[in-house]
Amino acid sequence: MPKLKLQNKTPLSRGEREVMEIIWDKGEVGVLEVTEILNRSRPVARNTARTLMERIREKGWLTHRVEGRSYLYSATVPREESLGQRVMDMVDKACGGNPEKLMMALLQYRGLSDDEAKRIRKMLDEARESQSRK
Repeated sequence: MPKLKLQNKTPLSRGEREVMEIIWDKGEVGVLEVTEILNRSRPVARNTARTLMERIREKGWLTHRVEGRSYLYSATVPREESLGQRVMDMVDKACGGNPEKLMMALLQYRGLSDDEAKRIRKMLDEARESQSRK
């Protein structure tokens, strides 16, 4: 799977990723709302939230538009693409590039319900069909 919008983007810190999760959930959001959401789990100053959001924007993960005196931020990278890149990084770093090791760890330490196994089998079959058509 190619890296589409993640090419040449600096990875996010844990705090920046937390902000991105809020933005992905909301679609478009201002600093005040992000600050309020972050404050539900820990105290965060508005200036801290604004600095995080500006850093994320400078890294190319966010864009903004001006509405009145406020900036409204939205993601430039879809959550799914970011998740796919994180999984690939994990496979490369923790599993030596071997996706089978990741699947074995999942199966051994968490297991799968019958429904999850069926959905995964269906996804694998669809991916195989898609690749054979190319």
